[in-house]
Order: sequence, then C-alpha cells, then structure tokens
Amino acid sequence: MSAILSNVSGKVTSLFAFTENPHLNGGQKLASKYFTVAMVLFLAQLLFGLLAAIQFIWPDFLFGWLDFSVNRMIHTNAMVVWLLYGFLGSVYWFLEEESGSEIVGLKLGVIGFYVLTIAVTLVVLVYLLIQTGPGKDASIWFINEGREYIEAPRWADIGIVVVILVFFYNVAATFAKGRWSGVSGVLTLDLIALAGLYTAGMFYLTNITADQYWWWWVIHLWVEATWEVLVGCIMAWSLMHLLGARRKIVQTWLYIEVALMFGSGILGLGHHYFWIGTPDYWFSIGGFFSALEPIPLVAMVVHSVYDAGVHKFKATNHPAMAWIIAHTFGNFIGAGVWGFMQTLPQINLYTHGTQWSASHGHIAFFGAYATINIAFFYMAVQKWRGNVWMSGDLPGNGWKWKWSIGLLNFGVLGMTVALLIAGYEQAFIERAMQGSTWDAYFAAQSHPWFREAMVWRTVFGLVTIGGLGLLIWDLMTIGKDESRPALALTHED
Repeated sequence: MSAILSNVSGKVTSLFAFTENPHLNGGQKLASKYFTVAMVLFLAQLLFGLLAAIQFIWPDFLFGWLDFSVNRMIHTNAMVVWLLYGFLGSVYWFLEEESGSEIVGLKLGVIGFYVLTIAVTLVVLVYLLIQTGPGKDASIWFINEGREYIEAPRWADIGIVVVILVFFYNVAATFAKGRWSGVSGVLTLDLIALAGLYTAGMFYLTNITADQYWWWWVIHLWVEATWEVLVGCIMAWSLMHLLGARRKIVQTWLYIEVALMFGSGILGLGHHYFWIGTPDYWFSIGGFFSALEPIPLVAMVVHSVYDAGVHKFKATNHPAMAWIIAHTFGNFIGAGVWGFMQTLPQINLYTHGTQWSASHGHIAFFGAYATINIAFFYMAVQKWRGNVWMSGDLPGNGWKWKWSIGLLNFGVLGMTVALLIAGYEQAFIERAMQGSTWDAYFAAQSHPWFREAMVWRTVFGLVTIGGLGLLIWDLMTIGKDESRPALALTHED
C-alpha cells in the first residue's frame, strides 16, 4: 500500500514539476498549480458544453451514456470551479509582492490545493458515473444535492468552505505580517464573504419560497458580488503591474465598487425574486438596481488607460493588456447591457426561463471573469519565463495570442447571439402568444428559429474550442525563445 501511495505521490509531484521555477516565489509556485488545473477545467467546460449543444440538435446522441442533464451539470459546474481556481491562483500570485512578506502558512495552502483538486476530481467522477436512483438523505451528502448550479454533494460543499478559510488565513496573516494597502483591506474583507455566503446554500427549508430565497444568495451574491470585488482587487493589481497605473486611481475605483456592491448588489438580487412568491416591492427594487455592478470596474480600466496615456506609460505585456481590454468590454456588455436587457420585470415576465437567460450567462461569465483570468495567465507565463519581453514584435508567436483572443471572443459572441435569437423566439411563441402552457413550450422548442439557433450555437461553440486550443498552445510556447528582458515599467504613486 505504501508503495502505491508513493508511486501516486511521485506522479502528482512530477505533474506539477514545472512549478519548481527559480523565477517564482512560493506563492507564485502554488498559483501555477491553480492555473494549470484551471485550464484543464476550462477545456472540460467547453467540451461538455459542446456535447450538451449537440444533444439540443440530436437528443438521442449518447443517450444512456452521457445524458444531457449530466453534460449540462458538468458544463456549468466546471465553469464555476475553473474560474474560482483562477481567482485563487491570481491572489496567491501577487500576495507576496503586494504584502512585501513571504506567505504565512504556505504549506497549509498547498495542502488546501491538493484537497480541493482531489475533491473536484471525485465529484466529477460521481457526476459521470452515479446519477440514477432514488434521492435520499445519503444522496445529498455523497452524490448530488439536486440544486441547480450547486449540485456538488454536501461533503464537497464543506470542503470548499474549508479551503476558502485556509485561503483567507494565508491572505489575512500575510498582510498582517507585511504591509497593508487599500487593495489588501478590500481583499481580506471580501474573502470573509466568499466563505460565509456559500454556506447559504448548505441548508434546506420546507417552504420553497424561503428555500429559493437563500439559494439565490449563493448564485447571485457569491458569484456576482464577492467575485466582482475579488476581480476588482485582481484588476487593480494587474493595472499597476502592467501599466504602472497609480495606486490611488485603482484604489478609488475599488472603493466605489465595494460601495456600489453594498448599495446596489444586495438590492439588485431582487430581480431573482420576481416569480418565487416574494412581496411585490421587489419588482421595482430588483429591476432598478440589477445592472449597476460592472460600472466601477469599467471606469477603473478606462481611467487607468487614460492616465497611462497622459504619463506616456507603456504596457509591459501586450497579450495580458489585450485581455484586460476584452474584460472591460465583456463585463460591461455581458453583465451590464445583456443583464439589464432581461431583468426589468416587464421584460422578465416573458424572458424568464428561456434561452435569453443562457445568452446573458454565456457572455457575462466569459466577459466578466474568464477574460481577467486569461490576462493573469499571460502575466504568470511572462514571469515564469524569467520576465522576458512580451510587448510588441514577438518573434514567431504574436499571431497565436491574437487569433486565440479573436476566436474565443467571436465564438462566445456568436453563441450569445444564437441563444438570444432562440430566447426571443421562445418569449414570443411560448409566452406572449400561447401563455406559458406545455403545448406552447413544445411548440417553441420545435420552431425552425429555435432549431437553427441551436445549430449556430454549436458551430460557434466549435469556434470557441478552436480559440481555446490556440490559447493553450500559445501559453505553452510564448516567450520560450525570447531573450530580451521585459519592457521597463514606469510607475508613479
């Protein structure tokens, strides 16, 4: 038995041997592990999403082997988990530099990474192999909680909270030992909410309205609030690192982001309460405050880029900067415009539960979260290569990152538009014309507009996977043959 464990340990260690890099500090080595698993899960998200898309066109495809419900479940959960891996890795990456101190409890953080990765692997295997049979109390703990988007069994939920608490300890203790800043203060407080709000999805109430009320606190406030603040912290550090943006600028907009999140984010949660039996006042409150959250992050980037132009700063990493610009547009359009387009109750009455929501989800998650993770991956690769040149005139590699960012954004936008057309058709036929009956539902599902939109969603899904393939290839090769040092950073406080 000891020989088997030793062999497994050796293989796991060799898998992450590349993280033992002399250019990286302890936190960055751990971050590299997180980034690697994030890319694997990103690929899994797209592949299982493609399978689900194909099954919309040919429902019998892989029926009995990989059913639609399983593919969709892995698709959505892999998305949430790979984004979380990217965020954790990004914070570990800049933690020592921002605090001016070695990470406190780094070995505990490494253990947390392996615990989380083993747990994710087991959960995926359970999703794939054990999804039939009666639902019992035991199945909640070991198979599936049966709640959309947070289907992980209860033991995995507890594991996630424990890992986040270890992460919080690493961050808070390190900043307490080193130096504090506005970014570190916001980050530390946000991590308390990141662990605390997830527990809102770990209990059940017999009243379905009350149960759905707390379930939305996880789906909206965990993903759309604590993540937005976490992204704000990562974005602030990225702009200072890439452009030499002044700290007072990024911190000011970060404070505004936090204030707006508390002032509108919790109230904006009300757009999920329209049809679950809550009081009527949520119609006006939820409808008004729903789409204000992305504004400070967009303003942070715009202000920083403008300021960099005034002071003639230059970006030290063109691929990373391009992805940050993509984040700015994607966050504003996906989370802001596409979100507000369906959250007014007068509109949501017709769009709720249609592919209109899926259209918003695709562009919002990619634009608001995936883009900033990919930007950080490029920053990490630059340092991993020895802080080499990654600005203009990249020899032999420049086309890969440009084509990958083009294909990924074009593919996601194409899926978004295709799903919007399908959602429009559903809202028109299923809701406006035939009044939300079962006959209306099946009439909408069989309409040519819907079926053609599903075909185009699949086509653009293939484009997106092609972009991801190029991205992985580029991340593995960019800067490999580069000997020039990175562009010197001009910085002003």
